[in-house]
Amino acid sequence: MPLRQFFTSDPKPNDRIDDLPSPPPWRRFNEQAKQERGEKFHPSEEVIELVNAALLLRRPLLVTGKPGTGKSSLAFAVAYQLGLGKVLQWSITTRSTLQQGLYTYDAIARLQDASLMQARRSVTAGGNSAPIGELAEEQQFRDIGKYIRLGPLGTSMLPGKEGTASNGRRPRVLLIDEIDKSDIDLPNDLLSIFEEGEFEIPELGRLPEESRFDKVEVLPYDSDDPVWIERGRVRCENFPFVVMTSNEEREFPPAFLRRCLRLDVKPPTDTELVAIVRDRLSEAAQHDTQLNELLRSFLERRDERKQDLATDQLLNAMYLVVSGLDLTKRSQLLNAVFRSLSGNR
Repeated sequence: MPLRQFFTSDPKPNDRIDDLPSPPPWRRFNEQAKQERGEKFHPSEEVIELVNAALLLRRPLLVTGKPGTGKSSLAFAVAYQLGLGKVLQWSITTRSTLQQGLYTYDAIARLQDASLMQARRSVTAGGNSAPIGELAEEQQFRDIGKYIRLGPLGTSMLPGKEGTASNGRRPRVLLIDEIDKSDIDLPNDLLSIFEEGEFEIPELGRLPEESRFDKVEVLPYDSDDPVWIERGRVRCENFPFVVMTSNEEREFPPAFLRRCLRLDVKPPTDTELVAIVRDRLSEAAQHDTQLNELLRSFLERRDERKQDLATDQLLNAMYLVVSGLDLTKRSQLLNAVFRSLSGNR
């Protein structure tokens, strides 16, 4: 059966896109999809042991392994199973800094608002207003919190939901994704946060030492409901469960590694791959013959030819089969779907 065509050689506009079926479950982006990502994670015994050790020790878990081995999904699985709420995600780039993870302060917006306020006061007073620096102190400082938003790391340090355990509030789950992409200084910058479990927001710490400025409302990363920050300092009551993923593209300093537990996730076996496909794509059970053929081709390429392949690629191939395409008879398309993630093989 040919691949269903929505885009064709005919340049005339058409409405075929209206017949596009629902996306694969792993390409949906709502909250339910994130929950299913955690619900359908298959942990090995080693993963279970390391997660429990990290929870007990209140230490970050540095998870290494090839792309597509489920490193990021681990954070969602822990949050789902233990009822720890939404996962706070911090996707790292070469430009990521510790400050971005902790909080952002929009000084320009604050200055613009202050200038606008001054202009309005000037009009109201007939042009005889005082300079901005002479505005009433209460008015000058009381709204500073609305220009500050905590980042994912900063939000993870806030108290979580009330729990029934003896340790009080539940921790949040923080996913620091692909930390090996970071600037060379970021891992070292994280050391004090991991060790002390607190940080300061200097813009709030510099407020006048008077009772009305002791607490300021700021916005957390994942909500528009403000939280109170006392004297500009955030202290965690229960250290968050931190998952840091790495594709092993760089080495980390010993001081950083000393503060982490390390987990190396192995590629899934043939049995685990079948379970993953059937869990993520229920219709696959109706195509066992083609699934077995695709699995043999996938494992031959990954294990014998030593190509870098991710589980996602097997899922993509199986979704095309479920959509009505006999991919095992389309070698060119199969090679494209199963193309190695490194090199040109």
